[in-house]
Amino acid sequence: MPNSRPRSRPRRGAAIAAGRDELVSRSLQSAEHCLGARDFGTAYAHYLLVLSLAPELKDGVKETFQYTLFKWAEELDALNRIQDLLSCYEQALELFPDDEVICNSMGEHLFRMGFRDEAAGYFHKAVKLNPEFNDAKENFYRVANWLVERWHFIMLNDTRRNLAYNAAIQKAVCSGSKSVLDIGAGTGILSMFAKNAGALSVYACELSKTMYELARDVVSANKMDTGIKLLHMKSLDLEIPKHIPERYYKFSYLQLTIFLMQARIMMDTQGNLAIYVLIQNNTQSTYFKRKIVNCAEMKPHNIFTKRLKVVVKDVAGIHLPPNVKFQSPAYSSLDTEETVEPYTTEKMSRISGGYLALTECFEIMKVDFNDLQELKTLTTKTPGQISIPVIKEGTLDAIVVWFVLQLDEEYSLSTSPGEETCWEQAVYPVQDLADYWVKPGDHVTMEASCQDCYLRINVLALDHEMEVVKSFTKNKDLLSFGNEAELCSALANLQTSKPDCVEQMCILESTEIALLNNTSYHEGFKMAMKRVLSSLAPEKLCQAMDTQCQDNEVHCGTGQSYTAQDIPEPFYVLDVSEGFSVLPIIAGTLGQVKPYSSVEKDQHRTALDLISEANHFPKETLEFWLRHVEDESAVLQRPESDKLWSIIILDAIEPSGLIQQEIMEKAAISRCLLQSGGKIFPQYMLMFGMLVESQTLLEESAVQGTDRTLGLNIAPFINQFQVPIRVFLDLSSLPCLPLSKPVELLRLDLMTPYLNTSSREVKVHICRSGQVTAIPFWFHMYLDEEVKLDTSSEASHWKQAAVVLDNPIQVEMGEELVLSVQHHKSSVSITVKK
Repeated sequence: MPNSRPRSRPRRGAAIAAGRDELVSRSLQSAEHCLGARDFGTAYAHYLLVLSLAPELKDGVKETFQYTLFKWAEELDALNRIQDLLSCYEQALELFPDDEVICNSMGEHLFRMGFRDEAAGYFHKAVKLNPEFNDAKENFYRVANWLVERWHFIMLNDTRRNLAYNAAIQKAVCSGSKSVLDIGAGTGILSMFAKNAGALSVYACELSKTMYELARDVVSANKMDTGIKLLHMKSLDLEIPKHIPERYYKFSYLQLTIFLMQARIMMDTQGNLAIYVLIQNNTQSTYFKRKIVNCAEMKPHNIFTKRLKVVVKDVAGIHLPPNVKFQSPAYSSLDTEETVEPYTTEKMSRISGGYLALTECFEIMKVDFNDLQELKTLTTKTPGQISIPVIKEGTLDAIVVWFVLQLDEEYSLSTSPGEETCWEQAVYPVQDLADYWVKPGDHVTMEASCQDCYLRINVLALDHEMEVVKSFTKNKDLLSFGNEAELCSALANLQTSKPDCVEQMCILESTEIALLNNTSYHEGFKMAMKRVLSSLAPEKLCQAMDTQCQDNEVHCGTGQSYTAQDIPEPFYVLDVSEGFSVLPIIAGTLGQVKPYSSVEKDQHRTALDLISEANHFPKETLEFWLRHVEDESAVLQRPESDKLWSIIILDAIEPSGLIQQEIMEKAAISRCLLQSGGKIFPQYMLMFGMLVESQTLLEESAVQGTDRTLGLNIAPFINQFQVPIRVFLDLSSLPCLPLSKPVELLRLDLMTPYLNTSSREVKVHICRSGQVTAIPFWFHMYLDEEVKLDTSSEASHWKQAAVVLDNPIQVEMGEELVLSVQHHKSSVSITVKK
């Protein structure tokens, strides 16, 4: 029967199709049943089977599949099954490769895990797939600030720097240096300078995946991809001939773009390339210069104290114990577990109020990059001491350091405060010498070293009468001492006894230190919390704020006393501020309050316990809320099943000047957890802004054409990482010309959300002719109708932000512009209509 086999095929195919349809149908039913039972893992497996068997059903089940994926991913994340989580997203993206929602969600998980490069790729793809996808745009803008540092734009716009490098490289290549290695290639601009100059072999090494891919696109667009070999790796891992197929180890030209002082040595044994990477430079030498300065404004909020030292002893009535030492990472010693940069950086020319140089400029160190032996011994040699004469009277706050890059005998660059350059200056705060008063005739002795791969500077002493000058300069009674015995007696009275307990070190970020120094912030919260608690139950609030516990009674400043059985139910106050916060302790001084803190770090909890003890808090008064919740995302909960919070403190504004992510979602949850009459702090915020002309903001936000990069096509590629909002600005020192008065742009109400709008138009009157390039903005945070915190105030620990226009607008005095303000979650966008 020759026709039997052909006739059986259609029947077998139909049977297979029917079986597949039956399996798909059952799997769909099982998936829906599992979703109802909140068994997301099994539901996800069923959907995978359905979509692999019936791809034509993708559109119909897409939204349900997304929901299932996201819920299952949350469970995997909570269980720390990271690999399974990533595998699920990879499977989902194989099925939906062009789904912007899945791409964005994958990026969010990667970013939380610390994979910023990979996260940016997914955010960027989501934005490309849907340019109107606001969640993805917000995520990409935030991560872009991490991936492509803003100094790349400033550096590429620095024509003087680029001309000097180009000239020096061209001169070296024309003089016979034909093989070039560029370490820390960035966008590849120096490599392209070398190739244009005629170098035969150019190798560009870049560790950052984002910058490597960016350099690859830039080099290709400039038609140099065949002449420049890009290496995505750590320079210390370079080997010959594995990575660089050269017959000899030494390159005739080595250009380094590592910033400041991070020394690394890689020995040329076993075929490894000998590279000595120290201090930003190209080929010749670097002179480090510095001067000792103090801030012209001798106030607690100057830059050297506001963000680097805790200068207050009491915070809204809370005493900071002397055995708790709060330090910036810049003060960390070599003995700390994690080596951190021993300096901060500032654009000294922009410091509000200026600064006073207490010494002349002096050279601290010279490094010759062509002296191999010098480079080998630089990180091991004994620190050298320097004694510098003082020329002005003042308090020694910090040592400011910059360098002169001697590219060759002819070309050099200086990064001094007086130069208009892309570089900032390094600021070394003076350690352990608070109120260190100096005068002409004194000599400051210090030592400098590079022993742990950073340039470190330590002030040792003055040459004479250091303690007398330090302690008595401002005391007129010093002149009344008649003899040496009386002076010695007075000095003896300065001695303080050592604390009985061991000193506790608490490392805080500069923004956290600035917060502790912000007196008005804490006083404002204390006043607002007291008013809320008084309105809830006046008889429970201790007006004297000095609760005493004796025997079996609790006495309050109201004159009332309660036995243990009659103690009234306490108020519950939850502080979910980001980072270190003493607000829960302040709340605990307001009577029958049970404060909860959400600080995460053990050292911060220990510091808060010591502060509580120093202020005679009863033991266990302060609770650390993260110990009570299994998942940090569930931090907004009830303290007990039948209790509600009286006050919930939210961090509404980031130190960078932006609205905190998910603040509106947190507020929505918080409102459901408040007792009747309870409040969220802040209750609402007003956003203010003004129109300005600022060339600085333009140059720090995007590369301006090809002229500044000497004709190279770089701008379109790096400007993909241009963000519409510049953060961490200090408006008091920003070079700009105001073109309007401040206007209210937006209201965000956390307690009464129906007052919020997602968009509004604001008319702005032009008070000065010019070119609108940016709209700086800041916030007034209202804890209640009377207590307002201004994020732009002089004492503020917050920075400000600014929307930078893609296309500046020319305006004349008397005109009006209309600003269209759009608010989506924690993202705000502003467009200008003329």
